[in-house]
Amino acid sequence: MFDKLEDILIRLEEILRQLNEPGVAEDAGRFQRLMKEQAELQPIADTYLAYKKNKETISDSLELLEGENDEEMREMLKEELAEARKKEEELEHQLKILLLPKDPNDSKNVIVEIRAGAGGDEAALFAAEIYRMYVKYAESRRWKTEMLSLNENGIGGFKEVTFLLSGSGAYSRLKYESGVHRVQRVPETESGGRIHTSTITVAIMPEAEEIDFHLDLNDCRFDVFRASGNGGQCVNTTDSAVRLTHIPTGIVISCQDEKSQLKNKEKALKVLRSRLYEMELEKQHDEEAQLRKSQVGTGDRSEKIRTYNFPQGRVTDHRIKLTLHKIDSIMDGDLDELIDSLTAADQAAKLANLQESA
Repeated sequence: MFDKLEDILIRLEEILRQLNEPGVAEDAGRFQRLMKEQAELQPIADTYLAYKKNKETISDSLELLEGENDEEMREMLKEELAEARKKEEELEHQLKILLLPKDPNDSKNVIVEIRAGAGGDEAALFAAEIYRMYVKYAESRRWKTEMLSLNENGIGGFKEVTFLLSGSGAYSRLKYESGVHRVQRVPETESGGRIHTSTITVAIMPEAEEIDFHLDLNDCRFDVFRASGNGGQCVNTTDSAVRLTHIPTGIVISCQDEKSQLKNKEKALKVLRSRLYEMELEKQHDEEAQLRKSQVGTGDRSEKIRTYNFPQGRVTDHRIKLTLHKIDSIMDGDLDELIDSLTAADQAAKLANLQESA
């Protein structure tokens, strides 16, 4: 591990030297690659330098302790040594996590699909609330939200919604959200006051670029139709809506949010490319499943991952058995505690797997 860390320090020094060269910014591609690599290596280098400095503190304390006769001074040195040894363990653990293999999709934007499941109108209303929860979380992180397609139920609920979140580390933060989200509450339409259980499905897909997944347009069929729903007069008077069918898989995507047929076509292709890319990732994930024992899934849409219980004011994530009694703030986009806990659990499982195979 330490040889690798020394190599990282040398590489970072080389990157900083190149970034200080005159005219480096003229080659935009090279400049971006260097900046990206620096951003990835800097936290590892900073932690390793802190680790080395702490090692020196331990060595100095031991040396001083050996030649010190004053009892009060010895106690102070012993305290300093105990503190430094505790810090050494923490820094070593941080370094192991920082050196875990990175998910190549972590820096990508995400396409989020939310579909109402069991529970009819109540499920659709909850789907709309979960959509707003993710939008508020995106706003708190200064990400950009773009609606790709929306199918409403007429009373404020969403039967299905697909949207793009663009921003730094969007996939790395939201990749654990895929799966079945369950809500338990008394619906507004329920006169008897009984608690109902409804479900929605969330799918998180890294936005796929052409370089990630080549989509053969010969495999695609486009049909145009007249858009329906809200949007003013001109939405309904032109054949601007697009239905895209991917013939080999049978996947169908409809987009009618834009007044321009071309824009709807671009959005449909963006969703299809990401869906096919996710299918490929899922296939790889299944092949590696025997090797991976992580308890935090990132892809299985059928896995029941979380329950939102409104009468009890709690949200429970079943994968890591975490319950938080702050449902209002979570529905308002306060997701960091949940996401940080899931990330930590996944990292701990990956570390354990590495140690087992070492």
